[in-house]
Amino acid sequence: MLDEVFRIDEFPRPDAKVEAAEFLAVGGGCAANAAVAIARLGGDASFAGPLGGPPGQEPISDRILAGLAREGVDCAGCVRLDGVASGISAIFVNMRGERTIVTHRSRRLDAVTPLDADKLVAGADAVLADNRFPDFALPICRAALRRGIPVVLDADKPARPGAALFSACSHVVFSAESLRATMATDDLGSALRQFGCATNAFLAVTDGANPVQWRDDRGAIREMPVFRVTAVDTLAAGDVFHGAFTLALIEGDDAATAMRFAAAAAGVKCTRFGGSITAPTRAEAEALLAQAG
Repeated sequence: MLDEVFRIDEFPRPDAKVEAAEFLAVGGGCAANAAVAIARLGGDASFAGPLGGPPGQEPISDRILAGLAREGVDCAGCVRLDGVASGISAIFVNMRGERTIVTHRSRRLDAVTPLDADKLVAGADAVLADNRFPDFALPICRAALRRGIPVVLDADKPARPGAALFSACSHVVFSAESLRATMATDDLGSALRQFGCATNAFLAVTDGANPVQWRDDRGAIREMPVFRVTAVDTLAAGDVFHGAFTLALIEGDDAATAMRFAAAAAGVKCTRFGGSITAPTRAEAEALLAQAG
């Protein structure tokens, strides 16, 4: 996605006009934001996904790819579909860091698949996917599972519990909104417990400023408080969490330790305006960890 982000005092009423205190246009989308976060935290990140085209004639995609390149993210695995524009979002962030998002993208991108999934994962230590383009992500996740590397799914979009992408992952981390809609319940612990009956994958759910919940090896639901910060902008915080979590798994952390590192990285991100371009460095995330003890 290309995110056009407006910082405003408060969300406007119907038919009202408000003036933004700040504005920026920045690359977005769950997996792309996570790739930026991984690169900022010291990892090597590659991004693959469906985009509009052709190059040089579709400005939204060109801007997205240029932004990822500036962050050191390799985008050789992207597939561009001629005659289609990539997605765009209008995002409004109030002074409490809360956000409202309106998106648009062509459904023609939904049918795009990777050119060679096995080649994409051949040199990878892990794969992080989101479920916005399941037909593109599924072959990559399956290829990664065959290699025996971690496959983390950012379940940001509500889906059927039996969706094929869920069975192609070793770790599934939901957003609270997605898990509630997927399992048709407001009780996040109960939702994790029910979902866990059908998978051996590690399961967790993030819930903003509320504790992260996860299902342990015995099927019990556990909680981890997140870090107290003054939120300025929560845009991309969940994506930063997923990127940091995946990187920590690669580095040998167990899931609980990886989630604590991820929560610190997401917490730092929330303290400043700017979506993925304000993802923290490793030193910044570790400083919050050290401060909290």
